[in-house]
Amino acid sequence: MPPETIDATEIEDDSAGQARRAAGGVTVKPVANAIRILRYLAQTAAPERAADIARHLSINPSTCFNILRTLVAEDVIDFNPLSKMYSVGLGLAKLVDQLMTQGQRIELARPAMEVLAARFQVTVTLWRRMGIDRIVLVSSVASPTALRIDMPAGQRLPLLMGASGRLFVGQLGLNEDEARAEFEQIRWSRPISFETYWREVGRAKRRGWAVDDGYFANGILAIAAPVRDPAGAIAFTISAVMIRGQHDDAGIDAIGEALSTAAADLTRTLF
Repeated sequence: MPPETIDATEIEDDSAGQARRAAGGVTVKPVANAIRILRYLAQTAAPERAADIARHLSINPSTCFNILRTLVAEDVIDFNPLSKMYSVGLGLAKLVDQLMTQGQRIELARPAMEVLAARFQVTVTLWRRMGIDRIVLVSSVASPTALRIDMPAGQRLPLLMGASGRLFVGQLGLNEDEARAEFEQIRWSRPISFETYWREVGRAKRRGWAVDDGYFANGILAIAAPVRDPAGAIAFTISAVMIRGQHDDAGIDAIGEALSTAAADLTRTLF
């Protein structure tokens, strides 16, 4: 539907009784009416005809129609040409979503993390890339069992360390020699050769999730999957942390696939 602006003469006709002094200044009635329409559609949560909206809100039908068409043109509400009804549009949801802080978005990720922690009896962590060479732990949900691994938020690690690091290597586009140089700067909890690390990087690329079997922390196995931003870059990783030997190979595969699924959902939550 092509954009349609509110007619200036219509605003002038209604202006005598539509603009009033409010606590913060002058209230522009067409703007106020647009907000009232949006609030009404959000509260009813059902499509409405223009005439019904105008009658319910006591807005001049012509004014209401022009406001509705303008809101449709701005992608804030939707119009169904078959039913001739208006409803809240995806654009409004995106607008509200953009007001959320990163911290609020991360908090919204916790329910999914709690489900994974309970399902597999592991600690689930969310790591965020910080700068060019570090990741930071921004959220952690411990297993509900008596024996569990607690990881407080705020920990920082070299970008290429652990299961998450094996994912970032692929994104950085490092060749083998460049990756080796970075690898040699990392202090591992137990010895690992670069050849083994490099094979695990390749395996992570193929299956979409990575494993660190006790090299990041002795006695601890970690599995990580990438959470990508809208451009496709890895911005976060979601990781399951457990005691080595807690799950067999089939269990590790199941956790890896579950993390990959959760990571795709978190992309929609975090961005």
